[in-house]
Amino acid sequence: MNLEELNRTARALVDNARGILAADESSPTIKKRFDTIGVESTEENRRAYRDMLFTADGIESTISGVILYEETLFQSSADGTPFAKLLADRNIIPGIKVDKGAKPLALCPGETVTEGLDGLRDRLQKYYEAGARFAKWRAVITISDEAPTSTCIDTNAHALARYAALCQEQGIVPIVEPEVIMDGAHDIEVCEEVTRATLSAVFAQLDGQGVELEGMLLKPNMVISGTQCPEQASIEEVAAATVRTLKRHVPAAVPGIVFLSGGQSDELATAHLDAMNRMGPHPWVLSFSYGRALQAAALKAWGGKTENVAAGQRAFAHRAQCNAAAVRAEYSAEMESAA
Repeated sequence: MNLEELNRTARALVDNARGILAADESSPTIKKRFDTIGVESTEENRRAYRDMLFTADGIESTISGVILYEETLFQSSADGTPFAKLLADRNIIPGIKVDKGAKPLALCPGETVTEGLDGLRDRLQKYYEAGARFAKWRAVITISDEAPTSTCIDTNAHALARYAALCQEQGIVPIVEPEVIMDGAHDIEVCEEVTRATLSAVFAQLDGQGVELEGMLLKPNMVISGTQCPEQASIEEVAAATVRTLKRHVPAAVPGIVFLSGGQSDELATAHLDAMNRMGPHPWVLSFSYGRALQAAALKAWGGKTENVAAGQRAFAHRAQCNAAAVRAEYSAEMESAA
């Protein structure tokens, strides 16, 4: 493990107010997205859609890295350039999703554990050779009257730490993603309590397994009201609760925190990020690693039609620009109306 190289990559992923595009949707997930625009989820359509995103003009000024699905890592642009090389040539770091998804956790009804550790070392070697320099592993923590259990939190924290250690061993920066999902009627106070317990367990496991914090990034949820909660917390309340939680549980040695959007609307995810950065300076860079919140407008504008590629690229570039402005604490609603 070369900690200096890992740290350099981690810092590059959060430099100059840039953030990460999560384009790592699994085949079932991308099919659901394509279904909304009436496009068949074939390998070629998936390749063409990602090609549209990766070749958009100017995105290297706002996007630092792209999380790829395994299929995409080994695909190429329309001109034959491998996607990993295309991105690297634009100063955008290729990354890879390595987990195998959340599966039911034994004896914990309604809860899951993320699988994919078996054979991970060999897969990481293959991904590194293909050009990937960072990876992502998502753990899912649900909130209900019975959940989360300590078993669920501890089991997922252990898996996240094992994944992170394997990544660093192979020269790959791990993005550690413990997601407390928004689904539920819980209020923001409950979300904060569960997020604190989750982050506490995750960093205890990372420390116990020797993971170097300077060579990783954290991808957490924001502390937010449940989707069915009758009283939704304000942008300022979400920002304050999230920053408070992070300051209590995330060591300053972590170079950056790249939030997931977690089902928030495009504009709300951007506004929350902006509000947090207006509360700075912080010990770590606060940036974004959004999937749907960066892609939804582009997907709709594209609609699977070649003649709409430019429109899709403009929509994607606009969302990336808005989020880069939020990292600088310079986002405003006028940016949306102007577009």
